[in-house]
Amino acid sequence: MPGVFQLSVDQAVQEAAAAKGDGVPAVLLFGLPAEKDASGSGASDPDAPVQTAIRALKREIKDLIVITDVCLCEYTSHGHCGIVEGDDIVNDITVMHLAQAALSHAVAGADIVAPSDMMDGRVAAIRRTLDERGCERTAIMSYAAKYCSGFYGPFREAADSTPQFGDRRSHQLDPANVDEAMREVEIDIAEGADIVMVKPALPYLDILTRVKERFAQPTAAYQVSGEYSMLKAAAQNGWLDERRVMFETLIGIRRAGADMIITYYAREASRLL
Repeated sequence: MPGVFQLSVDQAVQEAAAAKGDGVPAVLLFGLPAEKDASGSGASDPDAPVQTAIRALKREIKDLIVITDVCLCEYTSHGHCGIVEGDDIVNDITVMHLAQAALSHAVAGADIVAPSDMMDGRVAAIRRTLDERGCERTAIMSYAAKYCSGFYGPFREAADSTPQFGDRRSHQLDPANVDEAMREVEIDIAEGADIVMVKPALPYLDILTRVKERFAQPTAAYQVSGEYSMLKAAAQNGWLDERRVMFETLIGIRRAGADMIITYYAREASRLL
């Protein structure tokens, strides 16, 4: 992913400050622990990289919105999004771990927690846990319509989170299925999601439009690592005008209904705007 790097906490603060100066209002944090284990225990460690970075960002950068990804895949030794028994992810136990990870982010100062795991019932569990612990003002941005996509490859390599066996078809959405995406979004809104997300963005613009039109809720779209890297590679080979296609894709995502866009092009686009 050209131009995208793993950062230490102090480097993340510098990068976020520069992004804020360029006009980027928010950052989305992902974490890489020093060690991984079968249960992803590092996800809720108050001294883990994400929690430490939240505190540093809120201390150093005024008015920056800090969003955190909530999942176990970056923390598990097997690369799956939850607790595994045999070849299966155990949904309810996983949800308990996710709620504790989200709470640790909220306590550290996150403005928005963003569960990306696609486990059943996790939004309700996170909302209940946050409210019970006095974090009722922490918002939830749910990866509500997250498809089982081949466009996640560059991120998974960078985060060392590729599943060591099997895949994520049991909980992520079938690319051919529209109705299930609508049901998942509806459930997450009912469970307390403040923002719903469609991921990836470009191959699912029709889903994005349907979600926005049907539910009229704050809606995000994630232009994922493969989308970004694909444009970068084509531009480096001289096949595309990168600036032009960057804006064309971002405009297309916005036109399809996104109120907010998560993109690795954020700083570059903001500077040009």
